[in-house]
Amino acid sequence: MKAITMIFLAIFLGKSCTNEAQNDLTNTTIQYTANTRGFYQKIVIINQKATISRDRSESTLPEEINISDADWKELVAAFGKINLEEVPKLKDPTQKRLYDGAAIANLKIRFQDQEFESPDFDHGFPPSAIEKLVNKIVELAKEKE
Repeated sequence: MKAITMIFLAIFLGKSCTNEAQNDLTNTTIQYTANTRGFYQKIVIINQKATISRDRSESTLPEEINISDADWKELVAAFGKINLEEVPKLKDPTQKRLYDGAAIANLKIRFQDQEFESPDFDHGFPPSAIEKLVNKIVELAKEKE
């Protein structure tokens, strides 16, 4: 009887953690921006939709895409592993942006009326703590190019 109870609790707790992370991401706005003099990309993710802007002046309408369930699950998993309080303190692994070797990138997360913004980092070389999330976001935008 104890074994059955333990199995039930493990399944129940495992599912509630997954649903909690998904609900957290559903009510979250993620904005990734990368730019240099000749390149601009802004990706905003809200509730399984992504808006992609490639025009700095925003004279053209941004593209809007629906995120597939498989991609959404990857985003939820990557988001669940991030400690939001640490995002503003992240260190950049490279500094190519200082000599025009890479675009300047930034990640902003609006979660429960709080905003967490990363320091600038090189596009294509995010800090390891947010690497999976950033790479997935950039991958979604590349699929629409």
